[in-house]
Amino acid sequence: MVNFTAREVRDIIISMLFIAVIFAFIFSQSNINAFILLIPSLLIAVGLGFILHELAHKFVAIRYGFYAEFRIWFEGLIFAVITAIIIKLAFVAPGAVYIHGNNISREQNGKISLAGPLVNIVLALIFLGLTPYINYNANDVSGFIISNLLYFGFFINSYLAAFNLIPISILDGAKVFRWNPIIWGVTFAFSVILVLKALNYIQF
Repeated sequence: MVNFTAREVRDIIISMLFIAVIFAFIFSQSNINAFILLIPSLLIAVGLGFILHELAHKFVAIRYGFYAEFRIWFEGLIFAVITAIIIKLAFVAPGAVYIHGNNISREQNGKISLAGPLVNIVLALIFLGLTPYINYNANDVSGFIISNLLYFGFFINSYLAAFNLIPISILDGAKVFRWNPIIWGVTFAFSVILVLKALNYIQF
């Protein structure tokens, strides 16, 4: 059974809000009107991408019989804000799903870690598939919000997948790489291709 503590729900909501605001700041290019208009789209795009990413980790871990709970990392949030302000790039590591259990194998840990980026890749492809059906009109507020939801949903989920698959110790990529370098390489390469393609779709 999947259970959520009050602290876990709080940490997920805070992290999601922080990430949405950070991406809105970066994409608005210091334009306050654009920042305000981007918030609704990014809350949905980030909400889906971030929450489902973490839930994927949690569900797979629970399926293996382990206890899993998301915990916020305030240092990661602060660092994300600093990098967004200084270099206009988001270091997205607001927290992680902590897994408790005995004898977690390298394969289990790798699959649990891979689950999150795979969800982001699927979401990115869904957003990409919907973009041809949107007629962008800068003078239409609802059209602006919907089109940006799709464009940024595509980019953010591609970015979250690629970023989290970087093979450094605090990210998912290190655990996936230790389990299966080939699967890591294929998944990481595909996510990078999606990021590069997404950069051509973003509209401001």
